[in-house]
Amino acid sequence: MRQEWRRWLLALGFFTRIPVPDFPDFKDTELNHAAKYFPLVGVLVGLVAALVFYFSSLVLPQSIAVLLSMVATIYLTGAFHEDGLADSADGLGGGWDRERILTIMQDSRLGTYGAVALFLMLFAKFQTLQVMNPFVIPLALICGHALSRLAAVWVMRKLTYVRFEGKSKPIATTIPTVDIIVSHVFGLAPYMVIISLLVLSQHAWQVIVLFVLLTGLPVLCVWWWWARKIQRWLGGYTGDTLGAMQQITELAFYLGVLAWSLHV
Repeated sequence: MRQEWRRWLLALGFFTRIPVPDFPDFKDTELNHAAKYFPLVGVLVGLVAALVFYFSSLVLPQSIAVLLSMVATIYLTGAFHEDGLADSADGLGGGWDRERILTIMQDSRLGTYGAVALFLMLFAKFQTLQVMNPFVIPLALICGHALSRLAAVWVMRKLTYVRFEGKSKPIATTIPTVDIIVSHVFGLAPYMVIISLLVLSQHAWQVIVLFVLLTGLPVLCVWWWWARKIQRWLGGYTGDTLGAMQQITELAFYLGVLAWSLHV
């Protein structure tokens, strides 16, 4: 239990600004086992977003409540995944071969492609959430953050880690099968809660099937597209491309929820 608690704290400290104890004997390979908690970190981040939205919506317009929930998650994570999206857009947008793409992605400066991708992503999430049914938003936030981090774990399982030349940030590179199963439990738990609530509220089975199709298919499609793209151009994944995967699958899920809510 002590070892698992340590791995949970490693995942929490790696993906959020939440203070955790220092680990002087930390080894990069420990992240391989901590990766199973990445979706659980997503549940926590989504829960913070849901609470901020709920309490803000009691006294403020829905659009402002959504904006504050987004600010809360960006502050909580230190814009970790947004930075990965921007770097990935700069690299793949401005590079013409693997070496050039990786070089651009290592550059700390924000380029045109990255700025455009970051703006469009944040604006799209804001627009999607602020027109959604307010009763749906809290659950959508929790599920979206958990499911999108599970999508990043899928990438780590299926593709090969591409190492930068020189010093690079530590990242999980190999995830045991048992840990993959555990990550699915954490990542899919909020999704199953939503389906259970639909069942308990006696919605017709067509409504439940439509929810699964409209939320599941967009996530799977963008996952396949992005995984195929980075495999083609990089031969695998980097930390930045994992952050990009989290961002695009999160948006894909919100779009699916919105589409579903407009048809029920």
